[in-house]
Amino acid sequence: MKRIPLLILGVAVTATLSAKTVTKVVEYDAGGTHFNGVSAVDPEREGKRPGVLLIPEYWGVNDYITSRATMLADIGYVAFVADMYGEGRVTKDSAEAGKWSGEVKGDRLMMRLRANAALEQLKAHPDVNPDQIAAIGFCFGGTTVLEMARSNFDVLGVVSFHGGLEKGDAESSPTIKPKVVVLHGSADPHVSDASVAALRDDLNAAEADWYMVAYGHAVHAFTNPAAGNDPSKGVAYNATADKRSWDAMRHFFDELFPDFVASGTH
Repeated sequence: MKRIPLLILGVAVTATLSAKTVTKVVEYDAGGTHFNGVSAVDPEREGKRPGVLLIPEYWGVNDYITSRATMLADIGYVAFVADMYGEGRVTKDSAEAGKWSGEVKGDRLMMRLRANAALEQLKAHPDVNPDQIAAIGFCFGGTTVLEMARSNFDVLGVVSFHGGLEKGDAESSPTIKPKVVVLHGSADPHVSDASVAALRDDLNAAEADWYMVAYGHAVHAFTNPAAGNDPSKGVAYNATADKRSWDAMRHFFDELFPDFVASGTH
């Protein structure tokens, strides 16, 4: 691979060129904070296409979430990873990750502002159809995309992978317009049955078009191989749930974007 500096539309980026997909670190500003998101696109695919916003786990914009963006770009979507902390901050320390994510979760106005800033970057991409946008999130990112749905962001639908299902704040809309999919580990000790029931009640009360899939024996972070293989710790990779949840997301996207044909089985 070759990394090259680029300047596109006045936005500084760094590109990683692979055989197909191009990923770029995209710098942008919002609310007095500087952010480093990541875009991923297949430059050989012609025409405007749907865009997918990705909200990372609480680790920040790391290789894992970038790989997910690449997977989406490889099948034809334009993907953009949101930087929810600023300056592209990333960590492998769970205490630090918990502190950073807690600050954002504790200030839902900040969460919405930062998610919206990333969404605007995605919508402005020259290959994106701005009327065909979805958002997906993992763990902390799942919490964020549910907040986006509750706030009626300009997206057709959202997908939460093993996300926190805590209740939204007082700014939540009484009616939810984006479609909602929740992909949940049935054995996740970090999400109580009461939280699942409360989310169900909230989505029903808001007249949302939604569904949830619970994967048997899957615990928290079931899509991330870096989570290890010991479910007794409450955080572990589950290859079956990973594949099934990704397939569920793709099926949902087929529903959201019926005129778009994704490529491959990746």
